[in-house]
Amino acid sequence: MNKNLWLLATAQGLFLTNNVVFIAINGLVGLALAPLGWMATLPVMGYVVGGALSTPLVARTQSAFGRQISFQIGLLVALISALLCAWAVMDRNFWLLVTATVIAGYYSANGQLYRFAAAELSAPAFRDKAVSLVLAGGLAGAVLGPNLAVRTRDWLDVPFAGAYVALAAVALLSMLVMAFMRFPPTARPMVGADQGRPLSVIVRQPVFIVASAGAALGYGVMNLLMAATPLAMQVCGFPFDDAALVLEWHVIGMFAPGFFTGHLIARFGVLTIMGVGVLLNLACILVALSGVDLHQFLIALFLLGVGWNFLFTGSTALSLQAYRPEERNRAQAAINFCVFATMALTSFASGALVTTRGWQWLNIGSLVPVAFTGLALAWLAWVRRQAHNPA
Repeated sequence: MNKNLWLLATAQGLFLTNNVVFIAINGLVGLALAPLGWMATLPVMGYVVGGALSTPLVARTQSAFGRQISFQIGLLVALISALLCAWAVMDRNFWLLVTATVIAGYYSANGQLYRFAAAELSAPAFRDKAVSLVLAGGLAGAVLGPNLAVRTRDWLDVPFAGAYVALAAVALLSMLVMAFMRFPPTARPMVGADQGRPLSVIVRQPVFIVASAGAALGYGVMNLLMAATPLAMQVCGFPFDDAALVLEWHVIGMFAPGFFTGHLIARFGVLTIMGVGVLLNLACILVALSGVDLHQFLIALFLLGVGWNFLFTGSTALSLQAYRPEERNRAQAAINFCVFATMALTSFASGALVTTRGWQWLNIGSLVPVAFTGLALAWLAWVRRQAHNPA
């Protein structure tokens, strides 16, 4: 770890603070303001839809201005969108809240690139560990996010308006952290220089398909269950403080393993660790189906977080094998678009299922993407075995 990686890990922690607060309160605020109950998670969905729509623009700004300036633009958008959210809550304007979260998605699209930037700030032999350790910076978000939501929800006269104002302060702090970072200079392609393979060729590689599927479906399952948890716990009669505690341990599960996931990948192989992530997701669903006591919510969400870490860190490490340096921006944009598109679908499905069919059916439905991820990993293992042992 060098100075820039430590600062990037701090930025990752502040990014996750923003995300955790959004997840903790957006569904509840949406439920209070939405014209219909099934619309409750539209503000959660807006955040990820905004991220998906912003992915091509972020790729262009990253290419044109480099990492640091592009990241700072994202943080400026985070500041503005947080203040817009506060205004929407104070004005009880549901659709302004949804619009503000869509705008905030631009920051999310930038923040999703922190993990790729980590690989560029380390020696090639340590890229997997650098990615893992920077993702571990999100552990700060596990502690700060839920506690920030609890302590600031009554700052202003309208519940949770103060939490959005606090997120504006978090964005300012992150801008200060980013100002001290130094990224490798962006290589300007010379006229006539090799621009790499077309995106259509890159995305057809089995390694790219599985890396994208692992990242997207791992995030999708996590988002499907996590976004619904505050709503499900409210229906079960738990106070907001209990929901914040469950989310805190969930995010600890997401990022605490980052201190050793890179070592596990180096020792056992990326596909093995991703496979363990699939099994942990399955264990999460089984615990969630066993009952709705506080300890069952807490254990299920903690397992979900660790499973996400293994899948997402593994997918990021696997994706580094799928593109060349000159192909970086378009390949990373394609992966992130898959992630955001899946999250948008699961954000909507989360609110619709939990408010109409209930927590049990939501978990049963989650078995489908978990099974698909496991099949994708088995397929890539088979493809690689065939390549090494041709008939």
